[in-house]
Amino acid sequence: MTQKFYSLFVEHYLEGLLSSLGSVEVSGVITGSERRGIVLFFPKGTIQTERHSLGLLAKVAQSDCSIKVYCEQISETEVRSCLHKLLNVFSTLNCRASAEGKTLDDDNLPRLWILVPSASPDLLKGFGAQLELKNWTTGIYILPNVFRIAIVAINQLPVTSETLWLRLLGRGVIQKQAVSEIIALPSSNRLRQNVLDIVYRWRSSVMTQTDLTEDDQELIMNLTEAYQEARAQAVQEGVEQERRQVVENLLRFRFGSVDEELSRVVDNLLQLALDDFARFLLELSSLSREELLARFNSHE
Repeated sequence: MTQKFYSLFVEHYLEGLLSSLGSVEVSGVITGSERRGIVLFFPKGTIQTERHSLGLLAKVAQSDCSIKVYCEQISETEVRSCLHKLLNVFSTLNCRASAEGKTLDDDNLPRLWILVPSASPDLLKGFGAQLELKNWTTGIYILPNVFRIAIVAINQLPVTSETLWLRLLGRGVIQKQAVSEIIALPSSNRLRQNVLDIVYRWRSSVMTQTDLTEDDQELIMNLTEAYQEARAQAVQEGVEQERRQVVENLLRFRFGSVDEELSRVVDNLLQLALDDFARFLLELSSLSREELLARFNSHE
């Protein structure tokens, strides 16, 4: 996959999800095309991670951090490159602090979270990365503290609602599973709508590109599926809402109000096939309340 297209999606995605929790920087101190895809985040207050709808992503962002997402497995060279970029970030932050007459504590320097579809055991062992299951779930490997780096192997994350927003950044079946879970969320879910809007805007921006690889197109297809299915669902919900409105208006006109008994009639009428639904509406004006309830009960 072309990393630049993936990085563009990552930037839109993380900025869209995290901006309500604090300050997100995808440029400024992160400059130069070689650094695209690194996102800096500074929380604006204490995040109640155990209850937050962003789950594990909120826990990652509970303190100053930088996030780099790769679309493929990475090598030792790429981890060292990330470390080099992180040191540049530290230098910039130290300069900011000095200009404000402050001193940064090493333990308060932002941790770099490297998100990868999968990570080889040799890579993790080579950098001394270890699971810390007391504080973190499986799939999260913490390097010795001096590095201020953690590696997230997305394919090892448990399939739970807590990990959903990180698993969407995975590959293949991992990403498709996350897409299905997002679509299954209630249409009123704010994060669901936010992510679908991000997907739509990103897709619009990259579809005009001519140098997309097959992997780029697979990513677009996976994410477009989420948007299209959700849009179809929204259209269906709109149709059902319109049908409900029609029935309730007719009942209100006919009987003055829609009480609990008539509400049950409405609920069950909406379950009828379209032809039966239309036929019932045509007959509705000639039915008394008692006849309607009796007639409807006979249809249950």
